[in-house]
Amino acid sequence: MTDAPDIPSRETIASMSGLEFMRAILDGRLPPAPIAQVLGYALHEVEEGRVVFRGKAPAQAYNPIGSVHGGWFGTLLDSCMACAVQTLLPAGRGYTTLEYKINIVRPVFADTGPILAVGEAQHVGRRSGVAVGRMIGEQDGKLYATGSTTCLVFDF
Repeated sequence: MTDAPDIPSRETIASMSGLEFMRAILDGRLPPAPIAQVLGYALHEVEEGRVVFRGKAPAQAYNPIGSVHGGWFGTLLDSCMACAVQTLLPAGRGYTTLEYKINIVRPVFADTGPILAVGEAQHVGRRSGVAVGRMIGEQDGKLYATGSTTCLVFDF
C-alpha cells in the first residue's frame, strides 16, 4: 500500500508487463500519474518501445520572463523516455531513472499550443534501459527539446 493517492499497488504493477501497464493507463483502467495531472500532460500513445505524452504547461510552470520553466521540459522528457523503456519490460520488472539529459532548443510560451513528448527505447536489458526523446509542437511541428536517459531495471 502506498501513501500517494491514485497509484496502483506494487503488486498490481508487478502483475502486468510494462506494455500492459501503460496501455491500462491509456485506456483509463488505471489512473495516470499524479505528476502528469499537476503539470498538464497526459498519455497520448503507447506501443512497444514508444510512448507519447501530450501536454500544455499550466500557469504554475512559467518562469518570471513568461516562458515555460526547464523543469517542465525535463519532466515530460523523463516521463516519455522512461515509459518507453517500461513498455519493453516483462511482468515483475520495474525501472527508475538513473540519469537523464535534456537540450532545450527553443522556448515554449502560452501561445505555443500543445506539445508532444515522444520517447523511444533504444535498448532494454536485464539491468538497464536506454531511451531518447524529443518534444515537438503539435501545431507547428517544430522541435522544442531533445533528451536521453538511462534507466535502472530491477525486480519488483
